[in-house]
Amino acid sequence: MTPRQQMFAIAASIFIVLLVFELVRRKRLREEYTWLWILSAATIFLITVRYDLLVFITHLIGAVLPTTTVFLFGILFLYLICLHYAVKMTTLSEQVKKLAQEHALLEAALRESMAGQWTEGHDETEKR
Repeated sequence: MTPRQQMFAIAASIFIVLLVFELVRRKRLREEYTWLWILSAATIFLITVRYDLLVFITHLIGAVLPTTTVFLFGILFLYLICLHYAVKMTTLSEQVKKLAQEHALLEAALRESMAGQWTEGHDETEKR
């Protein structure tokens, strides 16, 4: 890895950490996801500083080039993020469905109650 590439990767990892902290500070990113992005930035930093570690992992998994290893782990990372969000969306979809059903039941009970009050009030005015 050339020094220029190393400087860029180090700057990118520092930028990611600063961006994550700023997003958390502005409440645009929840704290529960912070560790994921900090870990990603730390991994980028570690692989940049210890390039021999990337070469070792490349040989360990049987890849030919370190760029292949980075690409493979990048795709796996994105796949896991997509899977996590699919699970989250399924959970939220079930919650929305349950809330809509509860809302419909409450609305029906309210209409029934209001209809009962209207007929009781209407019957009393006719008796007078």
